[in-house]
Amino acid sequence: MSSISIALHHGLKRLCRLPHNGGCGVHSPFAFNLITQVIHQSLPYYGYGELAAKEKELARQKERSWRYEPVRRKRLLFRLVNYAQPAWVVDAGRPAASALYLQAAKAQAGYTAAARLDELFLEADTPVDFLYLHDYRRPDFVEQVFDLCADRSCERSLFVVEGIGYTPAMRALWRRMQQDRRTGITFDLFELGLIFFDGARIKQHYLVNY
Repeated sequence: MSSISIALHHGLKRLCRLPHNGGCGVHSPFAFNLITQVIHQSLPYYGYGELAAKEKELARQKERSWRYEPVRRKRLLFRLVNYAQPAWVVDAGRPAASALYLQAAKAQAGYTAAARLDELFLEADTPVDFLYLHDYRRPDFVEQVFDLCADRSCERSLFVVEGIGYTPAMRALWRRMQQDRRTGITFDLFELGLIFFDGARIKQHYLVNY
C-alpha cells in the first residue's frame, strides 16, 4: 500500500471511529487514562524541541538513511516510553528517527536496535518491557520478532506495532496478536497497535480514533 493510499484509508477509518473519540464510552479507568492522558495528550513535553533540532542535525549526515515517520507518531512513542518507564527498550525495524525519541523519554533505560532478526541480541535474563516493532512491509519479520519478544514479556510490558491496519497481512497478524494467549489488553489506533501483557487485567480490545 502506498503512502497516499494509507493516508486516504486512515482518513476514512478516522471518520468511522468518531464514536471512539477521546475515550468516549470507555469505562475502564486504565484505558480511559491511557487514551486521554497519553495517546491524545497535546501538551508539549520538555524534549520535543531538542529532539527536533537533533533530528534535523543528524539528517544532514550523508551516510544516514532514515525512513519517514510522522511527527505525531514520534511524539506518541516518546509519551508511551515516558508512561511505561521501561528498564529496556527494543527497537525492531528499519532505522528511523523515532530511535531518538525512544531513547530520550527515559535516558536511563537500556536500548537495543535491530533491523534484522539476527541483530536482535538480548541477554538471557533481560525481559522485553518495551518493544517498538515497525516494519509492516515485512509481516514475517514482525511476527517472528513479536513471538520472540512475547516469550520475554512481563506484566509491565508494552509492545507498539506499526501498520496494523495498512495491509491485509498486517490486519491478519494483528488479530493473531490480539488472540495470543500471552497478550492482554490491546488498543487499535489503525497506524499503531498497543499491546499490554498484564494478566491481572481482563483482556479487552479497544478501538481508538487517532
